[in-house]
Amino acid sequence: MILIRLQSVLILTTALLFDPTRIARVDSHEESGEWHCDSGSGIRVPTEFRPGVITVDGKVEDWKDIDGSDFHLLPALDPDADKEYNAGKMTLKAVHDGKEAYFMLQVNGNYAYTHGDSTKCASVALMFQIGENATYHRMGGCEDGPDTCTNKTCRGHEVDIMHFSLGNAIPGRLYGGNPVDNRQGYGGDRFGHLVDVYAWNPHCRYLDGLGPSGNDTTAQNDWQGSWWHSSLSDHSGFIRDDSPYASQGQTGTYYFEFSRPLRTMDSLQQVTPITANKWCILFFVMKF
Repeated sequence: MILIRLQSVLILTTALLFDPTRIARVDSHEESGEWHCDSGSGIRVPTEFRPGVITVDGKVEDWKDIDGSDFHLLPALDPDADKEYNAGKMTLKAVHDGKEAYFMLQVNGNYAYTHGDSTKCASVALMFQIGENATYHRMGGCEDGPDTCTNKTCRGHEVDIMHFSLGNAIPGRLYGGNPVDNRQGYGGDRFGHLVDVYAWNPHCRYLDGLGPSGNDTTAQNDWQGSWWHSSLSDHSGFIRDDSPYASQGQTGTYYFEFSRPLRTMDSLQQVTPITANKWCILFFVMKF
C-alpha cells in the first residue's frame, strides 16, 4: 500500500464548475502565510494495490469497492470556513498496480460545457512537490520573476502540475500523453488540453520540456485522463457533433479519472516520482 500525503485540498477559482455567475482569473497567489509540503503535516490517503481494476474512461463504476476520502473545499485566496463550498465535499480515491497510479476525483457541480471555450467549462489540476523548498504558496514559491527564473535561480522550488481544461475534451474519451505530441518532446496535448507542466511560481510555469533554460526533446506528457458528469446519459460513446452532450445547468456530479507512471524517465527535475511516504500532493480546481 502507498500512502498519498495531501497538503491541502483547495479551490482556487472555478470556470463555471460551481457557480456560472462567478468567473475570475487567477494571475497569482497572494494568500497570506506559507504553505509547505512538510513530511509531518497533511492527510494520508491509502492507495491500495489493485491491478487490472481501473479503466480511465471517466465512468467510475469500477471504483465502487474502493474507499475514498472526503475533503472540505475552501477558496485558496480566502480560506475561511464560512466560505466553504456549500454543495458538498470533494471525494478522492487512489490505487496503483505497481506501475501506474490511478486517481479518481468527484465533486458536485452544475453541468456547464461550451466547446472550444475553456472559460465556460470546468478545469481541474493536480500539483505535486518536486523541489525540497517548494511550497503550495505561490506554486513553488521561487521569488524570481519571469525574466530571471531559471532552473538554476529557482532550483529546489519545482512543482509538477497536471492541468486538464475540458473545453476541447469529449466526455469519456482519453486525453493527455499521445504519440503525436510526445514525438515533439514536450508535455502538451493538442487534442484535449490535459497537459504536463512544471513551475517555480505562478509566473514561471511551462510545459515539460520547454522553458527559459532551453528545450529538451526527451520530455513527454506522462499523464492520461478522462471526465464525466452524472447528467450525461449516452454510455455508448459521444462524438464531437453531440456537443454540449447534456443540457446546461443540470445539477449533478463531475468525475475525473487520471493515471500516471509511478516513475518516469524525467531527468530535468520537471516530474516527481510517486513513491511511498515520500511525496506531497496538492489538489485544486482552477482556471489558468
